[in-house]
Amino acid sequence: MAFLKEFKEFALKGNVMDMAVGVIIGGAFGKIVTSLVNDILMPPIGAMLGNTDFSKLNVVIKEAVEATDTTAAIPAITWNYGAFIQQCVDFTILALCVFLMVKGMNKLMNMKKKEEEAAPAPAPEEPKPTLDQELLTEIRDLLKEKK
Repeated sequence: MAFLKEFKEFALKGNVMDMAVGVIIGGAFGKIVTSLVNDILMPPIGAMLGNTDFSKLNVVIKEAVEATDTTAAIPAITWNYGAFIQQCVDFTILALCVFLMVKGMNKLMNMKKKEEEAAPAPAPEEPKPTLDQELLTEIRDLLKEKK
């Protein structure tokens, strides 16, 4: 039971929940960037390079062998450098997007920090007297009345 309690405390801490939200949003953000690269950026780049689809660029290392009556078909062995180029472009754009997002967040945080520093600090509250001080004040007041 102690293990379950300890696990529950760990799993429900704010940092773990924040991380889970970050992973989920990061996955969705990655899909958006992949679509941006594949559907928006790469078609014009491919058109400029002679209708090239980068994801299909490859070098055949070993040709395919067709099936015969006695042997099964063997697919070609290819070196898919186009897919690698595509992933490098995806990564570069994703890294740029994350950089711009972090830079923007840092700028907002700095602006908020400057506003907080510029705002006048509230006047400190006077401390409440202790029980001993209250009693001494009452005694003093009683002595003043007797005089």
